[in-house]
Amino acid sequence: MVITKASIVRHTTGSSPRPHVQYVLQVTTSDGQTTEISKRYSEFVELHSTLNDPGVLPPKRILVTYFLPSAWVDDRLIAERTDGLNSYLASLLQSPYLNTHPALLTFLSLSTTSSPTQFSLEDVLPSTLTHKAALEAQAQMTFSAQASVPVVAAYYPDWASDTIPPQTIDFSKFDILLYAFATPNSSGTLSWDSGATSTLKTLISSAHNSGHGTKVVLSIGGWGGSHWFSQAMSSSLRSTFVSACVAAVKTFNLDGVDIDWEYPGEAGAGNPHTSSDAANLLAFFTSLRSELGSSKIISAAVTDLPWTGSNGSPLTDVSAYAKQMTYANIMNYDVWGASSTPGPNAPLGNLCGTSQQPQFSAQAALSQWTKAGFPASKLMLGLPLYGYVSQSTQTTLEDIARPPPGFLLAQYRQQVLGLPMRNPKTGEALACPLPEHNAGEGDEEKGRTNPLNGAHPHVRIRKDVSKAAAGDLSAFFGQQIAFNQIVASGALKKSSNGTYVQANGYTEGWDNCSDTPYLFNTSKKTVVTYDDTYSLADKAAFAKQNGMAGCFTWSLDQDDGYTLQDAIRSGLGK
Repeated sequence: MVITKASIVRHTTGSSPRPHVQYVLQVTTSDGQTTEISKRYSEFVELHSTLNDPGVLPPKRILVTYFLPSAWVDDRLIAERTDGLNSYLASLLQSPYLNTHPALLTFLSLSTTSSPTQFSLEDVLPSTLTHKAALEAQAQMTFSAQASVPVVAAYYPDWASDTIPPQTIDFSKFDILLYAFATPNSSGTLSWDSGATSTLKTLISSAHNSGHGTKVVLSIGGWGGSHWFSQAMSSSLRSTFVSACVAAVKTFNLDGVDIDWEYPGEAGAGNPHTSSDAANLLAFFTSLRSELGSSKIISAAVTDLPWTGSNGSPLTDVSAYAKQMTYANIMNYDVWGASSTPGPNAPLGNLCGTSQQPQFSAQAALSQWTKAGFPASKLMLGLPLYGYVSQSTQTTLEDIARPPPGFLLAQYRQQVLGLPMRNPKTGEALACPLPEHNAGEGDEEKGRTNPLNGAHPHVRIRKDVSKAAAGDLSAFFGQQIAFNQIVASGALKKSSNGTYVQANGYTEGWDNCSDTPYLFNTSKKTVVTYDDTYSLADKAAFAKQNGMAGCFTWSLDQDDGYTLQDAIRSGLGK
C-alpha cells in the first residue's frame, strides 16, 4: 500500500510527564483509506536525523521562547510548527527516493503513535515552564548539541567541475558542500566566474536529489575575491549586499551562505580595510539572519584567531557573532609555508611546547575561539588536502620538531589529546624519537607563514605532473601541492591497506610534535609537508573528542578519490 498524503489536521495536548503538544496527522493511502496518528515535534526531529534528508524542519524554539511564559507564545509556536511540519511531510512524499523509505513508512504507521515515555523538552508548552525548568532545559539541550553527530563538509571550487562534474560526486560522503566562489563587487552585489552559476545549479540539483541530505552552501569571497568586502559590509552598501545574498539563496535554492573574507581589518591580498570591519561584519550577519530565517546555514571561513577588532587585536568576545551564525570554519592551514627550513602546514598542536607560532594550531584555535565565547559545538575544524614543497635538504621539520629533554610527549598526547603516537606506516603507538638538529643550518631563514600576513588559502593549484620524471617535484618548489598530485608524481604510492608510503627515493618522516607527515629526498633537495590518512584522522578525532561541530576540507578536488575523506569520516565516528 502506498501513502499518498499525510498532513497535520489538528493538535492536542498531553499531561505526562509535563504538558506537551501532540500533532494529529491524517494519513491517506492509495486505496482511499485514512487513519489518524499522533506525533510530537521531537519525533519529527528524530525522523529527519534518520533520513538525513534535504528537507527543512521548523526550528527549535525552546531557547527563544522560554523567557516569555504566555499562551500567545504557545499559539504562535504551534502554528509555525504545523505549517512547517506539513511542508516537510509533503516534500518527503514527493521525493521518489524517500517516499518508500522504511523509516518514513514506520513513522506514519499506526503502530508508532506517540508514547509519553519518550520525551523531549522541545515538546513542552513554553507557558508551562518555570524559569528554573527553562534553565535546566537549556543545559540539557546544550549537552545534546555537543553530543550530536559531527558534520562532514568540503569546499567544492567551481573549477573542480573540470575533473569532478557535480553529478558524479558521491554525496554520501558529505553533509555540506561549500560552493566556491561568488565574489562581492564594487556595487555590493555578486560576481561569478564564467559558467559558475550553471555548475552551481547542477550541484544543487544533484545534491538535493541524491537522497543523502547533502546541503549546498554558497561561499562568497576567497583569497583573491575579498577586495570589495570592506565596502560591501559598510553601512552604505550593507543592505544591498544582504539582498544580493538572500536573492542568491532563493534563486538557486541554496541551503545557506558562507563568508570567506580574508580578512576583516587586515590587508589579505592587498584589500582595502578599516577598523570598523569586524563591527560591520556582525551587523551583516545580524541582518542576513533576519532575512534568511533560522533554518539556513550562515558560516564564515576564519583563521585560528578571532577576527581583528578596531584596536588591531583579535576580538575577545565573539558571542554575538555566534548567536547569528551556524558555524565558524577554522582554516587551520597555511601556518607554515615552503622554505629551506620547512614546517607543518596544519599542526594539530604545539605538542612539544617548542613552536614559534603557538597560536596557530587546531588545539590553539579551539581554545582561542571558545575563550572568546564561540561554542565548540559551532566550530568546524578545517583540514587541508594539500601541502607544500620546499627546496631543502632538511630531514626534520625545523623549529617545531625538537621536544625539550625529558618531555613526555606520548603521555601528553594520550592524556591531553586522547591520541596515540603515530607510526606513519602502521599507525601503531610509538615513543617519540628526538630528531637531530644541525645547529645554524637554515636558522637565518624561517619558513613561518602568518595566516594573517601572506598566506594564500583557498586558491587553485595548477600544475601538470604527467611529464615530469617520477618523484620530480621541482616545478612545485615554494608552492602548494594537492595530495593527489603528490601521488601522481610518484613521491607517494597507495598501499593495499588504503594508506600511503614513500616511493621513488623519498623517505617518509613523522613529526610527532605537530602530528605531521612529511617526505624528504636529500639528493633532489626536496621536502614535502602534507597531511595523510593518519594525520587527518587524528585531527578529526580531536574535533569529535572536543565537541566541535565537525570538519571541513579544502578542497574536494585535491583528494585521491575519497581516500582522505573516508579517513576523516572515520575519525569523526561516521
